[in-house]
Amino acid sequence: MTLLVTGASGHLGRLVVEALLDRGTPAADIVATARKTESVADLAERGVEVRRADYDDPTSLDAAFADVDRLLFVSGSEVGARIPQHTNVIDAAKRAGVGFVAYTSITRADTSDLALAAEHRATEELLAASGLAHALLRNSWYLENYTGQLPTVLEHGAVLGAARDGRVSAATRADYAAAAATVLAGGDHDGAVYELGGDHAFTLAEYAAVVATVSGREVVYRDLSVGDYTAALVAAGLPEGYAAVLADSDRGIAEGALFTDSGDLSRLAGRPTTDLEDAVRAALVTEPTPA
Repeated sequence: MTLLVTGASGHLGRLVVEALLDRGTPAADIVATARKTESVADLAERGVEVRRADYDDPTSLDAAFADVDRLLFVSGSEVGARIPQHTNVIDAAKRAGVGFVAYTSITRADTSDLALAAEHRATEELLAASGLAHALLRNSWYLENYTGQLPTVLEHGAVLGAARDGRVSAATRADYAAAAATVLAGGDHDGAVYELGGDHAFTLAEYAAVVATVSGREVVYRDLSVGDYTAALVAAGLPEGYAAVLADSDRGIAEGALFTDSGDLSRLAGRPTTDLEDAVRAALVTEPTPA
């Protein structure tokens, strides 16, 4: 059985390939795709088949999906361009006769009013209309969205946001990858909708307190209006459109849009999700700490 992971040069896709290998899936049964195959050359050296796949190039998708049984469709990263790109992927999977597709979506995409949810909702509708057997992996936030900013947080002694006291069910990419590998590897997941998130949701004030405890620094949470948080992100160098999407996501967190207590993630991963304090501690080891 041939298992294909799209976006294998990205953080999540690569971790799914690693999770498949760790669970004993033969490398020869795994296909890893990327726009630039040289970015996954190390996987080829380990026996994984590497193919080029560009969501903007249907011809490349036809070649990549040939003789594939099960496909993990990692959503594209280009917000605003994903509907035509995702249409290309789904159409190519149908032409190739792929037996099953798992798609990485977002929490309650069918009802969410998050700006980020619109393209996911459209993709879910395209999958439903395609007739392909499929499952929806509705991921909440990545913990790395927070821990990746630790040097800046420690420099300023503050976590900024607009999430008020909303709880977010963030988990690590490795947690989500373990669940995706389980679904991709086999079993009856056709029609399943998995609401995936960490076992223990937290507020940003609680996150700041954990950072303070682990780092030994004074760190507080500063809650801003959505407009002020957008402006702060722009001042930090983010493009205005992207800053607005992130600030809108915090608005959604305040309203519960990225909270789930389904337990689906730990059940599929076969283990508890990564503890927040452990994730912060690991990030502080790998990230430089301001003096």
